[in-house]
This record gives sequence, structure tokens and C-alpha cells, in this order.
Amino acid sequence: MESLLVPVLILLAVIGGVLVTSRIIARRAAASKAESAQPSAPKDAAELARESAAKLSEDQHRRLYSLIAQGQAMAAIKLYLEATGEGLRASRDAVGALAAHPQPFRAPEPAPQDLMPDDDEPVRFPYRYRAIASKGDVTREVSSNMLNDEIYGRIRTLAKSGDVEAAALALTKHSDITMKQALEFIELLED
Repeated sequence: MESLLVPVLILLAVIGGVLVTSRIIARRAAASKAESAQPSAPKDAAELARESAAKLSEDQHRRLYSLIAQGQAMAAIKLYLEATGEGLRASRDAVGALAAHPQPFRAPEPAPQDLMPDDDEPVRFPYRYRAIASKGDVTREVSSNMLNDEIYGRIRTLAKSGDVEAAALALTKHSDITMKQALEFIELLED
């Protein structure tokens, strides 16, 4: 009898350990699931309204506010969904924000076309210019003797006006980097 007591105690200890471990894993899984089920922090309604209004053409903007004024929320959501291609929930939130925070129509500013001259061959300067862009932990540097303050200023203006491709093309023209590297660099300038 004494010879069976030790294995039975070991067996009970193993079973107890397995039960405690399974409960800990189940609690962590439930907490993780509950955490992922919580929606991310909602945007400020006024900010959402500004962003949503910017996605609409003048006619869509006018029609959307007409529907909101008539109390036709479902038709307004449908119009916004068709106009932007966003999901139903995002369209509902956008229309709600637009109704709560009316936005005037603002025509998008045209990208400046004359910022970069169409010279065939960029000028080579006797010095090397270093352009550095960073956002958070990401830093990119372009070093070229075909860049100067004026050209880099034009490239930054193109990037900030939203004409990313023209800015990247100008950067590749005035340096020895690829288009992919230029786009990564320009992405850091867009703020």
C-alpha cells in the first residue's frame, strides 16, 4: 500500500498543475479576446467631419447636406458610401459627424505645377547637399551634388501639396536614388 501512495500523490500533483495552467491560459485568452473586441479610440467627431467632407465633390457635398437637412439619414449614408467606397459603419459614422459638425465645401487646392522646372540635365554643384527626413524612429537621408536648398524646398512643397509622384520624380532626377527610395523619403515629408 505504501508503494502506491507516492505515485498517486505525484499523479494528483500533475493533475492539479494541469488544471491550474489551463485556467491561467483560459483567463489570458478571455482577457485578450475582450481587449481585441473593444473598438479603438474613436476619432474626434469634428476631425472626422473635416476628413469626411474633404472626400466629397461639390455636388456630392451639396446633395449629402440636402439629405441630412431633410432627415433622410439612410439616403445620406448610402450617398456617402457610394461616393467614397468606404464601409457601411464608416459611412454611418462620417454622416453622423457631418450632421453634428457641418462643414463648408472646400475645393481641393491644385498642386503647384511650376515648382520644378523641366530642365533636361540637373546642375551639378561643387558641394554635396544632405537632405534628411524623419518621422518617429524612421530616418532617411539623401545626399547629392545635384541638390540645393532651393530645389529641396520645391520638392518639399510638392510633397506637402499632395503631389507625391512629382516630388519623388524630382528627387530621383536630382539624386542617385531609386523611385522606391524616393517615395519612402517623400512619405516622411508629407506631414
